[in-house]
Amino acid sequence: MLIDLHAHAPHPGYYNQHPHWGPFFEQHPDGDIKLRVGDWILGLGSPERKAAVASGNGPKLEDYLARWADPQTRLRGMDAAGQNLQVVSVPSHCYMYWTEPEFAVPFAQKVNDTLAEYCSAAPNRLMFWAHAPLNVPEEAAKEIRRACTTLGAKGLVAGGANFGGLEFDSPELDVVWATLCDLDLPMFIHGYNQSVTWGKNANDDRYETTAIVGMQYDETRCFWNLVCGGVLDRFPNLKVYITHGGGYVPYQLGRLAKTNENLDVRHNKKPVLDYLKNFYFDVELHEVPMRQALVDIIGADQILYGSNFGGSDAVRHDLTHGLRLSDADLDKIRWQNACKLLHLDPAKIGAVNPVVKAA
Repeated sequence: MLIDLHAHAPHPGYYNQHPHWGPFFEQHPDGDIKLRVGDWILGLGSPERKAAVASGNGPKLEDYLARWADPQTRLRGMDAAGQNLQVVSVPSHCYMYWTEPEFAVPFAQKVNDTLAEYCSAAPNRLMFWAHAPLNVPEEAAKEIRRACTTLGAKGLVAGGANFGGLEFDSPELDVVWATLCDLDLPMFIHGYNQSVTWGKNANDDRYETTAIVGMQYDETRCFWNLVCGGVLDRFPNLKVYITHGGGYVPYQLGRLAKTNENLDVRHNKKPVLDYLKNFYFDVELHEVPMRQALVDIIGADQILYGSNFGGSDAVRHDLTHGLRLSDADLDKIRWQNACKLLHLDPAKIGAVNPVVKAA
């Protein structure tokens, strides 16, 4: 069995919600389709789509959006990847923490309603992470509870830093942590491209540095702020899943632990390594030796499977291939840890349909 917890689900149902912030999928004069949020335009694109555009056979915008809206398209891709279940989330570029509460709150509700309907097409194979307006913590807590108890969301998806100026150690966010602990559900941490907040300078980051480097930096800030800020002492049952192999945490763990010992402003009551039981990391790394190092350092009990399904740098082969693991540890990473963390019944998870290849 294979459960993918890192899968993006752009959906036209929650696009075009604001005259400035959108978010928008737009067809450019050269025929390519780009995501725009406010002044920022995503500088990444599929090589296959670009080749099709260059040859005059590029997709029409309505067809492109229709494929994202059709859950059967995703299910076929899951079958090809051998995945039994995905927990999907809104793309991180669309978190909208930088917008006014009057938009951020209803936008989160729209996202969750849309994803709940999308997943209802195959409830034994498609589930979703709730989106919440963390720049408005009280409203975020209400939306998390609604999405999880009424719509069936499996936890919260969140950026790693900068929630309208708040950080994970900001006391205002305690209401969010209390809600997640009460529901006994985790949060899935996926950094976002901070350049969306830069206004007219949003596209000055020519090489998507705030995405390809910054996301992992922000994911590491999540870990650091939760530990150093004493959040995990106040909420010892909070569960946090950090994607992209855990940001930079597993690879700088000794440096973080030693620095914390000498940090005058720390609030944590225990050594850094004692908090690892609160954290989970996935194997979404592009090299087998790096994935093996992650497992060796962190241990299979705290590792999940996530592939960035649908993302521009998604790993499109089985991320557990080539790892030196016992059968028991392999099952933990592929599905058992996810079932335990998200309270999933393995007997109710759908089977992979065989992919029929053309003769």
